[in-house]
Order: sequence, then C-alpha cells, then structure tokens
Amino acid sequence: MKILTIIPTYDEIDALPGTVQRLRAAVPESDVLIVDDNSPDGTGDFAEELSRADSQIHVLHRKSKDGLGGAYIAGFGWGLDAGYDVLVELDADGSHQPEQLPTLLEKIDEADLVIGSRWVPGGSVVNWPLHRVAISRAGSLYSRTMLGLKVRDITAGFRVFRRSVLEEIDLSSIESVGYGFQVDMTFRVAKMRKTIVEVPITFVERTQGVSKMSSNIVVEAMVNVTRWGLTARARTLKARLTGS
Repeated sequence: MKILTIIPTYDEIDALPGTVQRLRAAVPESDVLIVDDNSPDGTGDFAEELSRADSQIHVLHRKSKDGLGGAYIAGFGWGLDAGYDVLVELDADGSHQPEQLPTLLEKIDEADLVIGSRWVPGGSVVNWPLHRVAISRAGSLYSRTMLGLKVRDITAGFRVFRRSVLEEIDLSSIESVGYGFQVDMTFRVAKMRKTIVEVPITFVERTQGVSKMSSNIVVEAMVNVTRWGLTARARTLKARLTGS
C-alpha cells in the first residue's frame, strides 16, 4: 500500500518537528504531506526545509487560514491525484501519537475508515480537564444520536481512509471547515454503508503551541449536526409516507 499521512498546520513551528520525527520513525513507509495555511510563525518555511532533507516529505501551501476541513480536503485531493492507496489524518500538535498509527493501519484491510477512538474501551485522554472531557463526550453523544450512528468518537481526528471511499465522496460539496468536518465525513461514510472500525488510542493534550479550538467551531459543528440530522429524518419520514 502507498500510504500518505496528512498533517494540517497553522502556527505549529514548535510542535511540528517532533511530530514528523516520531511519525517517520513509527511508520517509515508512509509519505508525509504537510498542508500549511500560510502560517505567520514560519511553519511553512520550516516544512520546506524538512522536505528538502527527506524525499518522503511534501508540502502543500495554502494562501490563508481556511479551517481544518479545507486543509484535509486539499490534502485528500493531492493524495488521490498522486496515487496513494491509504490516506491518514494526523494532528501536528502531538495529541495523536504516531506510535499508535501502525495499530490503525492494521485494520484498514477490513475497513473503509479506521478511527482512533478515545471513547471505546481501552481509549483514554491525558492531561485534559474534566470540562474538556465532558464537552467532547457530550458532543459525540449528541452527534451520533442526531445522526443515528454507532460510532463512539465521532469527532475524533486521528483517522485512516481507504482510497476507494474517498473517491466516492464529493469532497467539493463538504461545507464544514472546523472540527465538524470529522462528523461530516463520518456521516457520509456511514450513509454509503461502508465499514467503520474504531481502535482505542491514548489522546495526549498538546504541550506546545496554542489550541485552535474555539466557541465558533463548536457552534458550527452543533448547528450542522442538527441540520443534517433533521434533514435525514425528514427524508426517512417522507420515504415511509410515500412508500418509496
């Protein structure tokens, strides 16, 4: 399999070196694509230095900060065009441990989407305050209830996609730019009746840089999830009433 790990960045010059080094050691067969949103701290320039030193590291520069979803969509498009079979989502801040990626990759033979999950048995979080745990759990519960899904960690960002499932998704139609993007992608894969597998991981709160999470991102995700859920239920009800 040709594997590509996509790492979105915006002002991650402190965290990125360690994350890339750990990834290259843990999964040396994986190529790396750093998608930088014109970071003012010089992350993009540093990523170019990494690529010059290692032929398996590539850099995609975007003109402005356009959200996590936009970065991954751009990365997916680049990876599909380049012929990769498996595409991985990985945070730059070290919260997703590259050493656990081989466990996720082992499952891609039996799944279309593998999710590194904090909320299945064996999963955990480190250095998160109780309110962050409560918000994440509540968000996942609300999302999977509204959308009728069984995925426990629907907002998780440590993921492995099979090429074939991404090719069936109209990436240009995805509206979510923040963390709701992860919910959106999960919902689309589930509606296609593809196989989703969750693998327990240990999520470690970042020790370098600044979190990009904000109240606007949370609101966007909740509004979209509510809209998607109500739309899906309306379609189901209409189908039952019309017998179609």
